[in-house]
Amino acid sequence: MMISSFYKKYSRQLIWGVFCTLPILTFLAELLPSNNDIETWLPKDSDVRIVYDRFKAEFGAEEVVLVAVQQGLDKPLLIEATASRIEALPTVRQCWTPERLKNILNEFKVETEEIDRRLNGLLINSEKNVAGIVVLLSDAGIKDRAGTVEGIRSKLEYNQLTGKEVQLAGAPVVIAELDRLGSQKTNKKFFIITLLISLGLLYYSFREWKKTLATLGLTVWAINLTTALIYLGGGEMNFILGALSVMVLVFTLAISIHVHHYVASCIDEKDPITSALRIAWKPCFLATLTTTIGLFSLTVSQIGPVVQFGYAASVGTFVSLITGLGLTPAVLTIWPIDPKMVHAAESRWDFQRCANWLIDHSGRVSIATTVLVLITGVGLFNLRTKIDPLDFLPAEGKVIQDVRAVQDDLTELDSIEAVVDFGDAEIPFIKKIDRVRKLEEIIKQHPAVRHTMSLASFFPKQFPESPFETARLLSHAQAAHGENDFVSDGERLWRISARISSDADLPQDMIYDQLTTMIDDPKVILTGVAPLLRRAQNQIFIGFWESFSMAFLIITVVMIVSLRSIKAGLVAMVPNLTPICIVFGILGWYQIPIDIGIMMTASIALGIAVDGTFHFLVRYQSQYRLTKNSAQASRDSLL
Repeated sequence: MMISSFYKKYSRQLIWGVFCTLPILTFLAELLPSNNDIETWLPKDSDVRIVYDRFKAEFGAEEVVLVAVQQGLDKPLLIEATASRIEALPTVRQCWTPERLKNILNEFKVETEEIDRRLNGLLINSEKNVAGIVVLLSDAGIKDRAGTVEGIRSKLEYNQLTGKEVQLAGAPVVIAELDRLGSQKTNKKFFIITLLISLGLLYYSFREWKKTLATLGLTVWAINLTTALIYLGGGEMNFILGALSVMVLVFTLAISIHVHHYVASCIDEKDPITSALRIAWKPCFLATLTTTIGLFSLTVSQIGPVVQFGYAASVGTFVSLITGLGLTPAVLTIWPIDPKMVHAAESRWDFQRCANWLIDHSGRVSIATTVLVLITGVGLFNLRTKIDPLDFLPAEGKVIQDVRAVQDDLTELDSIEAVVDFGDAEIPFIKKIDRVRKLEEIIKQHPAVRHTMSLASFFPKQFPESPFETARLLSHAQAAHGENDFVSDGERLWRISARISSDADLPQDMIYDQLTTMIDDPKVILTGVAPLLRRAQNQIFIGFWESFSMAFLIITVVMIVSLRSIKAGLVAMVPNLTPICIVFGILGWYQIPIDIGIMMTASIALGIAVDGTFHFLVRYQSQYRLTKNSAQASRDSLL
């Protein structure tokens, strides 16, 4: 009676509190920043990540926007004017154009034919109908990629370079587009569609607009509360967290509908709210606890977005519990269930007939399900993972089309970086150049390497015979060391950047391994985001399924303890695993690669399955104690 008295006294205050805090929570949720930086997908404590972080520390976090201008070589003045305007942006550090690089190479006495060869595949193409502008971002530009890309586009439009005449590509362009696509603003229309579908289903079940709208309002409040808590906790939105809103929506609605059903089943009792909560709290709490364990297990991952999803989803699950179990009774107190409307949905769908059919044909249903799981389960052995940021972009979108055009017409965007360590020994500058050139020749022998560049690329093949002229070149080069991106630590570390063909027959991790074997020098270390991300794919895949298996075992233990039966607990986990085996098995059969987003659905599916299983089993146990008849207890639990 105390529970019922509480809701009779404070229900309106609770609903008004939800209504008044919703705008504040919505405002905070909108402030959640997006971060789809590709580097966050590298395992944070792995050897490949440590090597790459050292590379960034020595040579800087170089991020480049590549502007490809069709027929640009025929308009050198326009290209130079555009580059100057782009370079004036506060978020841009430097711009390279074909003319600027030609001037530098001329200063270093590089032969004319050699200049064209070195620029080919970098800033000009072999047909000489495309000119490139390489835009190097400053630290401020890296922090504001979207603003930088927008600024570059505005400068291009000012110079009347628009449409198919110009293409933008590079990591900042891709990340900025991913941030836009993954933002709350962009996904709002999809979220509204989801809400409308939920609204229709709720009304079909309740047949009362006030309860329907109030329940949906609680769900929206839970979603915004979860997102606001992530923002206040210093979190960031990414493509993986894009599924969080729908997850919280499903969990909250599920608990609210469970509570509504329990109250409806207790409608003839003296205190339906108290009686319903006495029945509902245990399965709701146990389902939430086990789901949270499963989701929290993701935090052991080495992948940043997966860890964030684990924490955020765990918070969202408890918010769903508090909202569904704590606030739904307030709605049902203000707008009580009409006894005449009880089980109206069941009469429309004839759930009793469906339940009877399942019980009467339980053996056949079990056999059919087992056969389906076994057949689809074979596909699990064919699962493969693929993590490519470009796969998240719309196939017909301008960004992906620009990227493909630049790769086909000008140069590649992915690179493998070779860092040469000359140590502390006194080695003449010319000998270092010769060593780097020999390494470049080795790297170029690989068929997947399209272009290489290093500090040696700025010097002639043969140094002048005059020692004074050679000394002048070396003096000029040493004076420019602080302005280039190819040497570090006082000439101890030299960098060779190798552009890798996007249509190579081999994956980039194999190219990486083959180049390592070809170079065969412990003083040369290879790194780069694209090959390392590819190399980390299997580690990501294995790590996820290890955490999922651990969560499954923990949930099994909780299930056994809560049901007080080893046999019942083990049997209860079968339906929880069934949908995951079927769905992922089908993906394996059809050779559909698994990305991080698809991986997360396994955890969400497990949570939804566990919720239904707990509610059924808790109800089954109570009904079995009353009837001592398994079939009747199952039938009553289904209804």
